[in-house]
Amino acid sequence: MAKDFSRMEHSNRSGNPSLAQVSDPARRLWLLGGLGAATAAMLAPLAGCAVPAGGAGARMGFEGIPASAADRVVVPRGYRAQVLAPWGEPVGVEGHMPAFRDDLSNSAEEQALQLGMHHDGMGFFALDGGRRGLLVINHEYTDDGMLHPGGMRPWTVEKVRKSQAAHGLSVVEVALDGGLWRLQRPSRFARRITANTPCAVAGPAAGHALLRTADDPAGRSVRGTLNNCAGSATPWGTYLAGEENFRFYFAGGRDRDADQRRWGMTEQAFFRWPAHDVRFDARQHPNEFHRFGWIVEVDPMDPDAAPVKRTALGRGAHEGAWVATTQDGRAVVYSGEDARFEYIYKFVSTGRIAQASPGQSAAQANRALLDHGMLYVARFDADGTGHWLPLVHGEGPLTAAAGFVDQGAVLVRTRQAADLLGATRMDRPEWLAIDQARGVVYCTLTNNSARGAPGQPGVDAANPRANNVMGQVIRWQEEGDFDGLRMRWDHLLLAGDPANARRDARGNIRGDLFACPDGLLLDARGLLWIQTDAAADEMRRGEMQAMGNNQMLACDPATGEVRRFLTGPVNCEITGATMAPDGRTLFVNIQHPGEPPSDRSAPDETMKYSTWPYGGRPRSAVLAIRREDGGLVGT
Repeated sequence: MAKDFSRMEHSNRSGNPSLAQVSDPARRLWLLGGLGAATAAMLAPLAGCAVPAGGAGARMGFEGIPASAADRVVVPRGYRAQVLAPWGEPVGVEGHMPAFRDDLSNSAEEQALQLGMHHDGMGFFALDGGRRGLLVINHEYTDDGMLHPGGMRPWTVEKVRKSQAAHGLSVVEVALDGGLWRLQRPSRFARRITANTPCAVAGPAAGHALLRTADDPAGRSVRGTLNNCAGSATPWGTYLAGEENFRFYFAGGRDRDADQRRWGMTEQAFFRWPAHDVRFDARQHPNEFHRFGWIVEVDPMDPDAAPVKRTALGRGAHEGAWVATTQDGRAVVYSGEDARFEYIYKFVSTGRIAQASPGQSAAQANRALLDHGMLYVARFDADGTGHWLPLVHGEGPLTAAAGFVDQGAVLVRTRQAADLLGATRMDRPEWLAIDQARGVVYCTLTNNSARGAPGQPGVDAANPRANNVMGQVIRWQEEGDFDGLRMRWDHLLLAGDPANARRDARGNIRGDLFACPDGLLLDARGLLWIQTDAAADEMRRGEMQAMGNNQMLACDPATGEVRRFLTGPVNCEITGATMAPDGRTLFVNIQHPGEPPSDRSAPDETMKYSTWPYGGRPRSAVLAIRREDGGLVGT
């Protein structure tokens, strides 16, 4: 959320040098194929991906579609997009399946049994070979003008509880039947996780003084998770969800301290929960703020297992987290903070990923895997290399004298620790995708309109454009294995439109145009799927006139070709890509169709911009996309 540039977080006032101070930005651009020999060799195209005669990418067999401003979903000829699991559908808890009421009269208790609002990240967990499975779906935030009768007038305890119930995650069972997917209800796996679901706290910060509150003096159990953006499946069968813009839920008053200001806390809460839930009033309960911003691990196969906030991975406005595996079987977890001038991180586990055993699932065998290891923050250097800097108490500046009394304090105040280490300030790191075979990691830097503004950090090699409303995709390869401390990096592409008058808005896309890259998925055949999240007040006008609605595209990393695959309804975000194991179904989320520029609808104008998907009140939903002949998606 917070697509309105004026409300995007910019809390990093550190003096970390930008790459512009030590590097010529032109050196790191892939505008004319001008990679250095070493970098070019490192990031050489995947074997077998040569461009055939005619110039078409070897792995893209679909016909690209034009940009669209229509209030509908468009996919290529020969494909079909099926609406599945919209907001308000019951998830399938046996005996508790309240139907969605279009007059919005569902209670908070009923909403806690229905799919939440604003679908975002998503993962598919196969059952019976993949013709059945579980979808775990994040619900990032709510449009309280559309969620309640009368919107926020008046603002009541029941409306706060309903808003909290529409946050979190859903676990639903789906089944493929006659070429169409359907919700399997009831299901023993069906589950809602909300902003009031008890979550365990694990890792070095569990029980820390900074996490203790009046309701939880032990500092080991948090009520709820919220603003869950991206999600991913782990190799051991669990799901990781980020807690992103948690600052919007807390009211800090006028006398916010330095720590609260560094984390972007505002005087009043955008969601106004503190009016009826005092734990979000930081003046009364300052430590509650520290209990959000973590990576949350969920076991979808065990509905009785509590979600766990993994503190060893560090705290931040996490978009999400993604797992690579070292050659000796350890987990490496990459993450980024979706905030202007914040950082990219990785965590390397101490232990190896354990296998399932009789009577114990792989998820159960790895319950403590992410609680022990080393957290690093990235520094991108002038010569096209980079370093991973360890965030360890007692090393370098991370001492008690600097406010870090122990490792728990380093993890609660990860941003401040990264500031002191001189990490590279980035343009809103969002989703990551990992090429396990080649050791290459991709990351979307969605945009940063503050880059180069008066008093703000200037352009640099990794973030080479001022007033960067277009965004880019950066990539790197670790030296040796994924646990390496050095890397080499470049840009896969810079988003934009070459017809724009302003040079910094032109980009270098080889194919169909787009802006604001956000979601990423690297499929089994090597296609990199890119999803966009341009703001409602930016789309279809100005420098984005030719872009149309938000969209999903496929990129062949071997050639750089980009081809548009899907366009969404008006003012939606395209997000949450995941595939069935056979590669024949692509699941995608349509988030907040019809969202107004303010991110909150007027209650009497909820259908002003969109009526997708059913011709009435707009509702976020999952799409199940398949080829009509049942072939592989993308071919």
